[in-house]
Amino acid sequence: MAAINSDAARAFNDLVEINKTGAKGYQEAAEGVSNPQLKSELSRLSQQRAQFASELEQQARQMGVDVTNSNTVEGVVTDAVAAVHRGWINLKSVITGQNDSAILGECETGDSVALQAYETALKSQSLSGQASSIIQKQHGEILAAKNQVTQWKGANS
Repeated sequence: MAAINSDAARAFNDLVEINKTGAKGYQEAAEGVSNPQLKSELSRLSQQRAQFASELEQQARQMGVDVTNSNTVEGVVTDAVAAVHRGWINLKSVITGQNDSAILGECETGDSVALQAYETALKSQSLSGQASSIIQKQHGEILAAKNQVTQWKGANS
């Protein structure tokens, strides 16, 4: 098992939390939009984020990081995670009485902050090649999802 420093451990904790929050946010967005195709796509993105959290948790365990213990120093939520959470919480207020475009705008915001957290994690020098590869792959998929959400938003405005 490779040694891991607290920055890498914190990055894993943050990314797991970001994806769990994103999964909930996308599910709420799916429930809030009126377009049936958007409902389906947003539900798919919710499942994708839940899968990302699971992949990160598994990788963290292989590296000796306990991502379930949020009371550790490494488990303290960073500003980026808090911002993502606030973004998805804002989604709840937007959903009521709003159009699909406004809901998609909140999804876009959540993904933008998630991407920043992934980019910060990728700068860590202590990630193993495998961990870095997983994070890079997920970053690419979140970027693709954000771009798709932007397209949907334009089509629904």
